[in-house]
Amino acid sequence: MTVYIDPPTWPGHGRLWSHLVSDTSFAELHACAERLGVPRRAFERDHYDLPSHRYPDAVAAGAVEVGSKELVRRLTAAGLRRPKGRAR
Repeated sequence: MTVYIDPPTWPGHGRLWSHLVSDTSFAELHACAERLGVPRRAFERDHYDLPSHRYPDAVAAGAVEVGSKELVRRLTAAGLRRPKGRAR
């Protein structure tokens, strides 16, 4: 059971963002986000978007830092990947 986070390199709304994912379940991911105080509206299909200033909080809470490609690989291997534009 692990939650992963990629570096805050994704631009949007004048900020940089990270993605927070689980390799186990969405329940684990939602629980982690709740502990961090991340609003449920930040959940998008299979991950939470986290602004760069929250990155250290997630790491301090136990999120494992991985690159973006590794994050997607782990999410896909867990069967939790929900790509944009695909029905599921």
